[in-house]
Amino acid sequence: MKKRSIGLWQLMGFAVASFGGTILHFLYDWLGKVVWIAPFSGVNESTWEHMKLLFWPTFLFAILQSFFFYDRRDFWCIKLRGIILGLIMIPIIFYTYNGVIGHSPDWINIAIFFISLIISYAYEMRELKKETVRNCSPKLALIILSIIAVLFVVFTFFTPQINIFKDPLTLTYGI
Repeated sequence: MKKRSIGLWQLMGFAVASFGGTILHFLYDWLGKVVWIAPFSGVNESTWEHMKLLFWPTFLFAILQSFFFYDRRDFWCIKLRGIILGLIMIPIIFYTYNGVIGHSPDWINIAIFFISLIISYAYEMRELKKETVRNCSPKLALIILSIIAVLFVVFTFFTPQINIFKDPLTLTYGI
């Protein structure tokens, strides 16, 4: 894969994840709160639900992208690290900002989502452009991504009673 096309792929991934995450934020309400869409879309305004908005479109785009990066044995390892980086940036930025300012306007929450996506895709692009392929286990990376996907599904219905899952507007957890 040429370095120039890596940048285009990452830009497309950012666009797809931005659009997909934005749609998923509203989809649960738009579809009348149907249960089948809940594991993939935001069901409340908790930090966890915003992490879900980053995960699903990024992971699904990575599946498509993997067919074009078949020559990179470390593709899934890079994607795993990039997705985890994006996922952890959401609570880090959100709780740091709220700890300093005391509240978070909606436009800041939206910006946090996009900043986290930018960090994730920029990291991946830097790693994918490197000539050397790291020794890693793509199967293990896919297993870990699958576990994360399962956790997003399970915690939608069986939500732990900790603050990252708490909707700051309704003070409820999960659906």
